[in-house]
Amino acid sequence: METSALIKSLVREGQLLAAAAESAGPEAPVPTCPGWQVRHLLRHTGMVHRWATSFVTEGYTAYHPDAGEPDLDGDELLEWFREGHGLLVAALSEAPADLECWSFLPAPSPLAFWARRQAHETAVHRADAESAADGKPGPVAADFAVDGIDELLSAFHARPKSRVRTETPKLLRVAATDTGDVWTVRLSQEPARTERGGEGPCDCELTGPAERLYLTLWNRLPLDAVSVTGDAAPARLWRERSGITWS
Repeated sequence: METSALIKSLVREGQLLAAAAESAGPEAPVPTCPGWQVRHLLRHTGMVHRWATSFVTEGYTAYHPDAGEPDLDGDELLEWFREGHGLLVAALSEAPADLECWSFLPAPSPLAFWARRQAHETAVHRADAESAADGKPGPVAADFAVDGIDELLSAFHARPKSRVRTETPKLLRVAATDTGDVWTVRLSQEPARTERGGEGPCDCELTGPAERLYLTLWNRLPLDAVSVTGDAAPARLWRERSGITWS
């Protein structure tokens, strides 16, 4: 997706997250993040937004730690979240195309990286807030979902820190029934290697609309939200070890 489109998605996702959080209330449990209440979700996502903004506005060329989560709650916390989301959107919208700063996943440019990463960070946590408010996440645009699946499979889990590994090599295929996009994920004792497309036999295949695959691969929907065929072990392995944690 183009950077401008990702920024527009970031705007929408942040607004939806805030609306769902306000509807649920700060004490509501977040079923997709066991142990969290909505207040924890807002503090975390708002902290990440400000952390990302600092790279774009300050031009840090190496890792820079976050400023920590605030001791805020209720309406004050919600306003703090909305303010930080607005600062991030403004920073990305006003940044030059040749922005130079630190990033941690492959991307055409640092600006493209931060727009993409924060759009999907916010979308996943929007799904958390909606799950707290309504019991289930709302819809995800198909093109945005495809982009997010790409980031998750081809970038996040290609990193050495990925725990999605298996002693016996397995081939996992992910196929979006509405867009025609296909990914082939080679699982082994090394970090996963993902290729776009793929034909022929595989050990396990996940199929479904792009939005359901996106939310399932991010562990925001159960595995039975999509079709699982073949050996279900790679799908269960993904479920157990693919979680992305803040560190």
